[in-house]
Amino acid sequence: MSPEEAVQRLNTVLAHAWMIRTFLKHADEIQENEDMLDVPRTLYDSIRAVEPAFQRGDYGDFLRRLKGKLPKLRRAAEYFRDHFKEFSPHTNFEMASASLLGVVRHLEEVFAAVNWDEVRTLPKADHDPLDDIEIPEV
Repeated sequence: MSPEEAVQRLNTVLAHAWMIRTFLKHADEIQENEDMLDVPRTLYDSIRAVEPAFQRGDYGDFLRRLKGKLPKLRRAAEYFRDHFKEFSPHTNFEMASASLLGVVRHLEEVFAAVNWDEVRTLPKADHDPLDDIEIPEV
């Protein structure tokens, strides 16, 4: 899979992750638990971390940054799967957990299909000053 195709597919997967993040961010059931709140925060951090590269069309930077976030995303998805019933047995939480695990699985599948030799030959973009800006969670 070409870097450009991978980025397009991954950005769609991140859109799904954003919706899970939005659901969890507004879920009253988890608002008092810092460990559970780390799940939507991790999603936010991971998605926003690749946004400048996406906007610049820097496929190599996007792929490298998101791949670096994958272990943290996997841990968040597994934590949510293992603990959501402590907060709510509602189907919304169960489906959010299944969806988040699916997001991680899909990210892994795309990364496995990427032509990394082609990624390595992509020119590295100049440093983007926007990368240094701390973006507060909204």
